[in-house]
Amino acid sequence: MPNRRPPVLRWLWYAMGGGLPRAYSRWVLEDTTRRSWPVRHLARALVQMSPVLLVCLVAVPVVPFAFRAAAAGGGVFLGLLFSAAYMTETTEHRAVKAGWPPGTTARVRAERAARDEVERHARYRRDGAGSYD
Repeated sequence: MPNRRPPVLRWLWYAMGGGLPRAYSRWVLEDTTRRSWPVRHLARALVQMSPVLLVCLVAVPVVPFAFRAAAAGGGVFLGLLFSAAYMTETTEHRAVKAGWPPGTTARVRAERAARDEVERHARYRRDGAGSYD
């Protein structure tokens, strides 16, 4: 099964919480387990918050823009804080929706952490060099 990235509209659907077809299940697992998975999760959270932020900033003309911007900034802060609190559960749920058994993301991340630990302490194995690839 090839590891292919979804097109932009499907990715937006995925970022908003929708499921992807089975053909993208390997990509979903990689998306939820690569080293940058927390940043990617927070980026998806920003995409989810963007429609509400736009309404706050554009569709409320009676309130001065500084107040609207402050409210939007506070909303982003709280939204990202809440999203970060449930980061592992949300990414696990995404992987399960893509067809992976529960616990797969935690297992893959733990395997990568163990491999990184071995490489960190090995004398000549750096940055994936050697038989640990």
